[in-house]
Amino acid sequence: MRLLIVEDDQKIGAFVEKGLRQEGHAVDWVRDGKEGAAALLDGTPYDAAIVDVMLPGVGGLDLIGRVRQKRVTTPIIVLSARDAVADRVAGLESGADDYLTKPFSFAELVARLNALVRRSSTGGTGETRLSFGGVTLDLLTRQVTRDGVAISLQAKEMALLEYFLRSPERVLSKTMILQQLWDYSFDPQTNVVDVVVCRLRSKIDRGFPAKLVHTLRGVGYVFRKQ
Repeated sequence: MRLLIVEDDQKIGAFVEKGLRQEGHAVDWVRDGKEGAAALLDGTPYDAAIVDVMLPGVGGLDLIGRVRQKRVTTPIIVLSARDAVADRVAGLESGADDYLTKPFSFAELVARLNALVRRSSTGGTGETRLSFGGVTLDLLTRQVTRDGVAISLQAKEMALLEYFLRSPERVLSKTMILQQLWDYSFDPQTNVVDVVVCRLRSKIDRGFPAKLVHTLRGVGYVFRKQ
């Protein structure tokens, strides 16, 4: 997932950022509400955002209200030291999708993020699997199979496969993949995308007559049937 953290507390922000990166996610961290609103409004394809309530400049709830007025639908989890029912209600009524009080368990934060993104990506239909060309990704267990054969993937390979499965037969440029799976700080000339695509191809296509991961030289990559 590509995630945004809006948190001015250095200790909490660094802790969450490090943990989410270790989970294999791409993370942007900004430290005030104005920057957070700008990040959510500039078109960056965030899968979810984590927003503190007490922020300098623009408060967290005001930030959420602003982006919701602009019809930004990115799932948002509020972080707050306030645990009164009235505070939770205010957070949810501002447009947040979930409310987590400090101190919090990192495992619970990850579980809530996964649940929010899963609901968002399935459009509320309850769909829990992505499938194409005989490849199936279970969104709950993160298990991958092709024609019933289990395939073990590393975190970035899994994220790339999910991106492919959500965009079958669509050409994805290297820049698009970098923005979805990594941070913008990566040099666009880096070969990190090529390396992960190569690893994924070796696991998804090896031993199967029909190839799914295709390279279009000078253009990008596409997940399609031959």
